[in-house]
Amino acid sequence: MERSFLLRLYEMGERDFTGVDLRGADLSGVTLIDVNLSGANLTGANLSRAFLTKSNLSGAFLNWANLTFVKMSEGYMADADFTKADISGAFMVKSNLSRAKLSGANLTGVNLRGSDLEKANLCGANLENINLRGANLIGANLNWAKLSGARLSGAALYGAFLNNVNLTGAFLNGVDLNGVDLNGANLSEAKLNGAKLQAANLTATNFSEAQLHGVSLTGADLTGADLTNASLCKAKLNWSNLSKADLSKADLKGANLLGAKIDGAEFTDVTMFDSTRRYLCTIATGTTVWSGRETRATLTFSPNPARQAILS
Repeated sequence: MERSFLLRLYEMGERDFTGVDLRGADLSGVTLIDVNLSGANLTGANLSRAFLTKSNLSGAFLNWANLTFVKMSEGYMADADFTKADISGAFMVKSNLSRAKLSGANLTGVNLRGSDLEKANLCGANLENINLRGANLIGANLNWAKLSGARLSGAALYGAFLNNVNLTGAFLNGVDLNGVDLNGANLSEAKLNGAKLQAANLTATNFSEAQLHGVSLTGADLTGADLTNASLCKAKLNWSNLSKADLSKADLKGANLLGAKIDGAEFTDVTMFDSTRRYLCTIATGTTVWSGRETRATLTFSPNPARQAILS
């Protein structure tokens, strides 16, 4: 269908364009509010800066489409295919993208606040600086996605796939990530204050310089994790596995480490209460806990300030 014919029909009051073929069409800047484009073929179409508020694009094909800065708030896009589409800067607040295919798509700076992305496929997508506050990401595939600077506070991530995801500098304050698999993920400089990560798989995860104030990590596996310069004030690390984790210069004031495994963990220049240091001394082994220096000074408590300097 030609652009001119489509717009003429719209001006005449037509709103149902189900299954229309608009492959490669130039629809940049058009206004098509509250239209039905379900099942439409928009492969490679240019919809840059178009107004599609409250429109239905369920099951539509938007592969390789240009959707930069499009306005699609309150849209219905369930099962739509956005594979490799450029959606950067789009406004899609409170939209339904459940089960949508967004693998390899560019969603940098997109506003999806309060949107439904349950079971959406975002594998390898670029989601840098995206707004996903309060979004539903239950069961979503975010493997290998770039989420640096993303705002995810209040988002539902239960059952989401997050292997090797990049969350550098992301905002995850208060997010429920209990039991999630973040093996090898990058959360350096991320904000996770008050987040729930109980029994989570955080093996080799990068938390360097992250804010983890009051975070719940009870029973979490942090084997080999990078926690250098991380703020873990009042964090719950009881029964967690910190074997071979690097906590150099971390802030552990008020942290609960009851029952934690610290074999091979690095505690150089850690800030912690004296009572915590005393407790760690009772469970540490000189052959597996060291300062990281060539001498591998052991974690032992002594009133001698020079010896205590290992951990303070």
